[in-house]
Amino acid sequence: MDTLTLKILFMIGVVSSFVIRFPYQRENKQNTIVRDRKTTQEKSLLLLVFIGMIILPLIYVLSPWLNFANYSLPVWVNWLGVIAFAIALWLFWRSHRDLGKNWSPTLEVREGHTLVSDGVYQTIRHPMYTSVWLWCIAQALLLPNWIAGFSGLVSFGVMYGLRIRNEEQMMLEQFGDEYKVYIQQTKRLIPYLF
Repeated sequence: MDTLTLKILFMIGVVSSFVIRFPYQRENKQNTIVRDRKTTQEKSLLLLVFIGMIILPLIYVLSPWLNFANYSLPVWVNWLGVIAFAIALWLFWRSHRDLGKNWSPTLEVREGHTLVSDGVYQTIRHPMYTSVWLWCIAQALLLPNWIAGFSGLVSFGVMYGLRIRNEEQMMLEQFGDEYKVYIQQTKRLIPYLF
């Protein structure tokens, strides 16, 4: 596929993710937060992911500044990127839908927070993270650029590595034995595997 087509497909995916998240973001603002772990580290990690998954790809898509780091991929690899992004967007939407008012972009517990264990959460404990990993893989396959293509994997990988234990600890504190049972019945990212 030509570079322009790949850039357009990637941007369609990015815009779709904003369209998916917008109503949940608006609804989240109405929540009363009872436990907030929005530390400086948490804010820094979110900024890092925003740079890696939005800013650097946008610079690549809209300007020639990163062209020195371009490479080429076979067309079948680009199609894998399209498929990965489509699955990522479906899982991203479904995760938001299943969480409903329990969704938050940061580590926080809202008033009346419940443990969601149905829908995609029946087999995957963190399907939204799975969707973001798929997005990052798609980004690398759709943007053939060493910087813009891999910046999502690097930035999200750092955030995931530093955040997942805190998130699971917060859920254990909130839901106790119920969450321990849920951990035993689900996989963290990929159903039936990990």
